[in-house]
Amino acid sequence: MPRTPVCEWPTLILIVICTGGWALLMASAGAYGLWICLPLAAVLVTLSSSLQHEVLHGHPTRSARVNEALVYMPLGLFIPYRRFKQLHLRHHNNDRLTDPYDDPESFYWAWGDWTRLPRILQAVLKLNNTLLGRVTIGPAVSITGFYGSELKAVINGDKAVRNAWLHHIAGAVPVVLFVELAAGIPVWLYIVGVCYPAMALLMVRTFAEHRAHETPEARSVIVEFSPVFSLLFLNNNLHVVHHAHPRVAWYKLPALYRRDRAQWQERNDGYVFKSYCDLARRYLFKAKEPVAHPLVHRPAEHGTK
Repeated sequence: MPRTPVCEWPTLILIVICTGGWALLMASAGAYGLWICLPLAAVLVTLSSSLQHEVLHGHPTRSARVNEALVYMPLGLFIPYRRFKQLHLRHHNNDRLTDPYDDPESFYWAWGDWTRLPRILQAVLKLNNTLLGRVTIGPAVSITGFYGSELKAVINGDKAVRNAWLHHIAGAVPVVLFVELAAGIPVWLYIVGVCYPAMALLMVRTFAEHRAHETPEARSVIVEFSPVFSLLFLNNNLHVVHHAHPRVAWYKLPALYRRDRAQWQERNDGYVFKSYCDLARRYLFKAKEPVAHPLVHRPAEHGTK
C-alpha cells in the first residue's frame, strides 16, 4: 500500500468546510430560523462523524496528533473520539466481525444472552432491527448500552477510558459554549434537534453495514447508487472495499470498486443493495436479520452484550 501523502487535501478541505459550515449555521440560527439551520447542522454533524472515522484510519496527514486536533471538538457530543477510535479499530478484525463479544460495533446478541432478556427488551431490540426503528430509537438504544459499559469501565479503573472522556469533555466545552453563547441555542435543543438526528442519519449507514456470515468477506455490504449518501458517509457505502483497504482514503474507494465490481460482489457473496432507497423499500418496517447471532451460541458467562 502506498504511503499516506504528507497531506490529503480533499479530506482536509472537507473538514474545514464541515466545521466552518456548522459554525456559520449555528451563528445564523437567529436570522434564518431554527427550522432551517438545525436540520442542516444535523447533516453536517453526520458528515463530521464520517470525517472522524476517516481520521482514526490515519488521514489526512501522517501525524495522529495533527489528525486528532482537526476533529478534537465533538460536534455530535455523544461519543468520545478516542473511544470511537479504540473500539472501531478492534471492529476491523474481519475474522471476528459481527461477533457479539469480540466486535464492539456488533448489533447482534449471543443466543444465550438473548434468551435471558426480558420480553420488553427483546421487543425493543427487534424494533431496532428494522430501518424505521434504527433511525428512531436506534440512537437511544446504542447510547444507553455504550454509556453503561463506559461507566462500568471507569468505575473499574480503566485509565484509557477515563482519559478518553476527559479529552471528550475538553473538546465538548467550546462546542457547548458556542452553541449557547454565540448561537443562543439551549444545549438541550441542540442535542434534540441536531445531535440525535445526526446520529439517526448515521445509522442509515450502519443499519446494513454488516451481516452474520460464515465467510468474513461476505459480512460487509455494498450499496451502489447513493450520490448524496456516498458523500455524507465518505463512500463507506462500499463497505466491503473499506474493510479490505482500511487505510485507503475515502475518495479513492469508488475507483477501487469500479475497477473490479464483479469481483467485489463475488467476494461479499452478493450482499448488495442498489441504493439506500432499495434498502428502505425492503427493510423500513421489516427486520433485516434476527437479533440473536445465528452463528454464535456461546453461554452468557463468556460476557454480555
